[in-house]
Amino acid sequence: MPSVRDILTNKGAQVQTVGPQMSVLDAALLMNKQKIGCLVVMDNDQVVGMFSERDILRRVVAARRDPAATSVGDVMTTEIVCCRPHTDLMEARGVMKNRRIRHLPVLDDAEKLCGMISIGDLNAYDMHEHESTIYIMEQYIYGRT
Repeated sequence: MPSVRDILTNKGAQVQTVGPQMSVLDAALLMNKQKIGCLVVMDNDQVVGMFSERDILRRVVAARRDPAATSVGDVMTTEIVCCRPHTDLMEARGVMKNRRIRHLPVLDDAEKLCGMISIGDLNAYDMHEHESTIYIMEQYIYGRT
């Protein structure tokens, strides 16, 4: 069974993180610059929250808060769902679907952040697998192997 490790092997372990004291404005500018939809919020090497586009819309824009005067820690999502490198991709997809989240931080056995996967990563992995299967089937059907 494919696991989160398979995605991280190709994607890498790079994760954009911020501290809870960063302003929402600065975090949003970082997200825009990096072309990402979510940041992991870290405090003393511990994951303490997730800060996403959804947090900006719901807790800053809709609440009419000043993004320059609001800290990420004030509006981040604190109910964090994480996975492990050995987590099955179907399980990760199910968690994302059931919890209605788009990003999962990946923690190693020492509870340290070692990557992050998104629903887009899962979709890209599935698409690659389907393309490979189609290619193999075409080769078999048309006798090219």
